Order: sequence, then C-alpha cells, then structure tokens
Amino acid sequence: MSASTSSASSNRSSAPRSDDRPPLSERERHILQLVVQHFIDTAGPVGSRSLARQFDIGLSPASIRNTMADLEDMGYLDHPYTSAGRMPTQMGYRTFVDELMQAPKLSEADRQVLKGQLAQLVSDTDEMLRESTKLLSKLSNLLGMALSPSLSTALLERLDIVPLTGPRLLFVLNVSGGLVKTIVLEFEADVDRADLDRVVSMLNERLAGLTLAEIRETHEERVQGIEDTTGIVDLVREQSTPLFSEPQQRRLQIGGAQNLLNQPEFQETDDVRHFFELLEDETLMVNLLEDLGDIAPDAAGNTYIRIGSDNDNDEMASYSVVVSPYRMGDTVGTLGLMGPTRMDYRRAVALVRTMANVLNQSDPGDAAS
Repeated sequence: MSASTSSASSNRSSAPRSDDRPPLSERERHILQLVVQHFIDTAGPVGSRSLARQFDIGLSPASIRNTMADLEDMGYLDHPYTSAGRMPTQMGYRTFVDELMQAPKLSEADRQVLKGQLAQLVSDTDEMLRESTKLLSKLSNLLGMALSPSLSTALLERLDIVPLTGPRLLFVLNVSGGLVKTIVLEFEADVDRADLDRVVSMLNERLAGLTLAEIRETHEERVQGIEDTTGIVDLVREQSTPLFSEPQQRRLQIGGAQNLLNQPEFQETDDVRHFFELLEDETLMVNLLEDLGDIAPDAAGNTYIRIGSDNDNDEMASYSVVVSPYRMGDTVGTLGLMGPTRMDYRRAVALVRTMANVLNQSDPGDAAS
C-alpha cells in the first residue's frame, strides 16, 4: 500500500498529498469545498448562481464564477459538456477528503440503527461479516465489503481431531479471535479414542500458542519425540501445508450490491454491466482490500480512502473505496465501502469507522458516538 498521511479529520488517512497540487487561497478552498459537497448531494454540475443562492458566501455570482474558473484551470474542477456548471476532478475530491471535509459523525438515528442491528450479530465470523456488509450498504447506498482476518498470523488456541465415517479425520483448528479452520484429511487406520485423545493432547502441548505460520515452518522439530502408534503425527507432518496455511476459500464478503444501483451513476446498462463484471473478479476485489489493509495492526480504527486511479487499477478508475482495518484477537481484517467517486465520503468514513470499532469488540454505543 502506498504511504498515507493524516488528514483534516482524526482517524482518517488517504493517499499522500501530491506536490503537483497547486496551492489554494482561503477563498478557493472554500469554493472548492462547497462545489464538491454540492455535487455529492445533487449529482449535477454546480453553477455559480446556485452556490450564491444556496450558501451565504458573501460573494457575487461573478466572483464565484471567476474563482471556479481558476479552480478549473488548476485542475481541481472540470467543465462537463456544454453545461455552465462544474464538477470535481479526482484531484478536487482528493483535496476535499484530505483537507476540507468536516469530521465524520453519524446522526442519532444512524447510531440507534447500528446499536440495534449490531447487538444481534452472531459470533460466527463469516455471518458477522456478511451481516455487517449488508448493514453498511443499507445505510450508505454503497457496496459493503469485508475481508476476514488472515489465519496465518493467528495463534492456535486448540487443535481437535474428530473421526468421520469412512477413512477420514476432521481437523478443527481453533485460533485467536474466535476464528476456526476445518479441514478433512484421508486416513486409513482405525484409531482408538483414548490413543487419539493422547496424541491430540501432546500436539496441543507442542503447537498451541504459536501462529499457523510458525507451526508450518517449524512443525518438524516441534513434534519430534512424540510417542505415536496411530500415524496421526506422521499425517500432520505430511499435510502441514494444507493444515496450517490460509484456507483455499476466499475470505471476501460482499453485501448490498442492489443498493449501489440506486446511485445516478448506474442508470445506464453498460455501467451496471461493468460494475457486476468487477464483482465477479473476486481476485481483484480481494487484492484491493488486502492492499488497502496491508498496514500495521495498531492502525485498526483508522480509515483509508482510495479515489479513482489511486486504486492502481484501470477498472477501478470510476470508483472510490473507503476501508478500515479491524482486529479479531491477534489477527487483522478489512472492512469497507465501494461506490462511485461521487460518494458521500464523510458518511462513508463515519459508517466504516464505526463498524470497524464494533468488530474490534468495542461497545457499540461508544463506537457509534
């Protein structure tokens, strides 16, 4: 992930400020802030007369128009088609998010919804993330996304082995943060329950408290000397890679795609088709969130914003992503929202940060304040 800098609001980070951005006067900053916010609210090009009528700026329409023309010349605004109004460029959005946006805060109604809904979340990690993405989408009309924590850095708390019908054993790895990995392995021998329990107990003595990555790299020396007539220790040696690696199933959860279609940017068939093609590219979505979430574990609770080409992918040039890492035990996952570059960044940041704080096992009332 590229370096990020602190922005105007606390706990919000984004792409670094480019030296190519021309400096702005206070008047230009104020007009840019109003244009971006008005465009986010209306999805229509912003004219000087509408700004003068709606806001008590203390400037004539002519003065506002001249300032907007200067902002366009500097690359902060664009002049679409033959319209008299203007709209933000990516640099305009970037400057708004980094320097001009008011501190994100949820309304009392939103806080009550979050407190009520999140109190019902189940302990199962996958279902919790699935419901979290749906709730984020419902409250924002954007796409909710979540990536479950990587198990490679999770501590093994307990290993259980359960005989199944036929020549199979179910390995259950309970790891920190309430996460569970299960894997079924072929095993021909009949094992006495007492012998199985003894071997499992010894394996737990040697391996519990280590990360899965540590176990994968050092298991040979750690299981040496275990007296085993069942063959299970040999099975653990042979199958250490699938046993102690990240599950093959992707960790991505997506919720509320239909809510995003309420945005004006998705009224054309081609735009809708392109959006759903992006969603079908699970590798792209996972890599995007992994890149955004590739930060220090102590950054959980911060919010990170990528706008358009900040995403380093041509397919994402028309979209923005707002994410926050969250912790489950010693592991870190990523939670976020995706939508058009004309998204309500203030609301998106507030929602994502609040949900991440809840998943950090904070009190919902405190997190939503």
